[in-house]
Amino acid sequence: MTRYAIIVAGGSGSRFGSAIPKQFLLLSGEPVLMHTIRHFAVIGASVVLVLPQSQISYWHELCHKYAFTEPIKIISGGDSRFHSVKNALKAINATPGDIIAVHDGVRPLISQEIIKRAYDEAILHGNAIPAVPVTDSIRETQGNGLSKTLDRSRLMAVQTPQAFDAITLKNAYDTDFDASFTDDASVVERAGYAIHLIPGDTINIKITHPGDIEIAEILLKQSGRTL
Repeated sequence: MTRYAIIVAGGSGSRFGSAIPKQFLLLSGEPVLMHTIRHFAVIGASVVLVLPQSQISYWHELCHKYAFTEPIKIISGGDSRFHSVKNALKAINATPGDIIAVHDGVRPLISQEIIKRAYDEAILHGNAIPAVPVTDSIRETQGNGLSKTLDRSRLMAVQTPQAFDAITLKNAYDTDFDASFTDDASVVERAGYAIHLIPGDTINIKITHPGDIEIAEILLKQSGRTL
């Protein structure tokens, strides 16, 4: 059995307000993406990194600058996250029993515990999706300025890595893009499979806004998750 990890890093930096894509910003002295990849490489996962074609040469420059030598396969991304994952899956020669985990490149604080649990639970259940309870009050907009409250006790915020039986994931992605595909679990669910949730981690934040880098620096020091 082979454990694969698809690391998706397609950010341009526009929403972040930076000329440098957020996956390349420095966190504790090295690019965010290197922290992320190392968490999977250290457990022996076969890593496939998905980057926009325009960023691949810059990534190679960074690897040389920071002496980053983890063995990875680099794949050019597509027009959307869905298409980027689909490109990566085409590059994986999976066999029955293999597990593929898909992870956001800008979630550098993922724990070894969750990574291992995701792979192990996917072996047992076909997939494993980390999620944490929603703590904010949530309202659903209904148009014309109207909204209604939702029962947050029944809601979960989904994270990555999302791990799947490799053949199941490849078969699920053998479809056309749909706007309802917000993550890999939604693609697999559309293919007719039940989704198995596992406990996530509030420290496993996704770096999305400028202040998130500062938060990640603090959490990284407190959690001791530097590898």
